[in-house]
Amino acid sequence: MYNNLNYYKTPLRETIKAGFEEKRATLEDGTTLNYAEGPDNGPALLLIHGQGVTWENYSVVLPELSEYYHIFAVDCHGHGKSSKNPEKYSAEEMGKDFVWFLKKVVGEPVVVSGHSSGGLLAAWLAANSPENILGIVLEDPPFFSSETSRAEKTFAWVDSFEPIHRFLRQSEEKDYTLYYLKNSYWVNYFGNGKEGIINYAASYREKHPNEKLEFFFLPPSINKIFHYMESYDPRFGDTFYDCSWMENFDHAETLSRINCPSVLIHASWSYDDNGILLAAMDGADAERAHSLIKNNILINIESGHGVHDERPNEFIQIMIDFLNEIE
Repeated sequence: MYNNLNYYKTPLRETIKAGFEEKRATLEDGTTLNYAEGPDNGPALLLIHGQGVTWENYSVVLPELSEYYHIFAVDCHGHGKSSKNPEKYSAEEMGKDFVWFLKKVVGEPVVVSGHSSGGLLAAWLAANSPENILGIVLEDPPFFSSETSRAEKTFAWVDSFEPIHRFLRQSEEKDYTLYYLKNSYWVNYFGNGKEGIINYAASYREKHPNEKLEFFFLPPSINKIFHYMESYDPRFGDTFYDCSWMENFDHAETLSRINCPSVLIHASWSYDDNGILLAAMDGADAERAHSLIKNNILINIESGHGVHDERPNEFIQIMIDFLNEIE
């Protein structure tokens, strides 16, 4: 049996013990950005999480990283305790709000590290607000693969964005968590065990409505999918289905305008028998992004998509080494 229901509690406790405080900032238009701020032990570091989680997803690396940086870890729009206004669900609108955050809350130029879609935002900030950026660490962002021509052949699309789109256009199932589970791509890997997982989930949700879904018999990698789902707005994911999140955000053009020190972390990748990319980028995508960013450092690492979570020591070392790049 897995010790999978405590995987997040200890890192979060250690994060709070390290001096992190959860705060909120409100823009002039009423948008709320929830964030955690750590002790001031170095250059400012903005952490932007990936889709479907919150700032707490960084907890496993926050205590040690905070010994070197003054960390601001935000909840993205549509996630956690930040505002859930679909009008803000685009790289451009979120980017503008994060520029406001850098100027009004942080108050000094920052290093930005973003994971997945957060990495896309880190690139947007470096290209469009260079005066506020010391450098960027891009953690396995879906460059090119999440643009219109490629999106439908990615795991994120078939597992998340397409089910979200269908969920929002039906009325029979009100529980997004259950709908997602039944229609996810990964649950099919369990073969004959699929129905048992779905039945257990339905029973659990009936007994524990509005609580996060937990499977005591499945590993943390599965439970983490559902840990933050109650505070996630599916309408955010729908903007990746129709690619409206990418409006006025061409990846190649954006990358070519980045002039600050940068690191691109690329995790393991593969295609399945259906031609679905089971990763954020394939090797060619990573090399293309690397070639477009001036003086970029490309780091290939054997890891799943969540490098900071799965390979925390390596991620922390990359961030420590990056201090030499911005001096």
